[in-house]
Amino acid sequence: AASDVYKRQRMDRLVEQLLNLAKVENKSSEVKQTVNMVQLIKTLVDEMTWLNTEKQHEIKLNIETDTAVVGFETELKSACANLLSNAIAYTPARGSIEVSWQLLGDKGIFLVKDNGDGIKPEHVNRLTERFYRVDRSRSRDTGGSGLGLAIVKHVLNHHQAELGINSQSGVGSEFSIHFEQSTLIKVTNQNS
Repeated sequence: AASDVYKRQRMDRLVEQLLNLAKVENKSSEVKQTVNMVQLIKTLVDEMTWLNTEKQHEIKLNIETDTAVVGFETELKSACANLLSNAIAYTPARGSIEVSWQLLGDKGIFLVKDNGDGIKPEHVNRLTERFYRVDRSRSRDTGGSGLGLAIVKHVLNHHQAELGINSQSGVGSEFSIHFEQSTLIKVTNQNS
């Protein structure tokens, strides 16, 4: 039955996320490398297009710096993907999502901003708890497991980075990753 297939898909997704969480909770044995954030973000937005076919969101890409990050590319892509896929999942059809990479002061900021339903203040501080979901019925509709932001939090711990959440109920949300200056590398553009 179709419902059985759906349940299996959700279980597969949950197992995948649990494995990812276990992986990032343990200190990675990989060596950190210079991660080209511009390429990572552009690739991510391209790959996420398939998630957006039904809802037809307008996704704006705003790249203001070519600064790279010293870190684990797979983990960083996972963290950024979680923030973007959440925006796609929880923003009503034909909404607006902005993805940006910029330098603010001495920090590198990856930001995903949407004009979705927003989150009430009492939920915001609990979002990174494992299995915490603001709305269980809505999570069932989107296939949410309540693990995505827990994974993001662990990834950011590996990169001396912080998660910022700014949301207003009924207005929209901004999820951002703040990278410290010590993890940033200015890339010299040979073509300029």
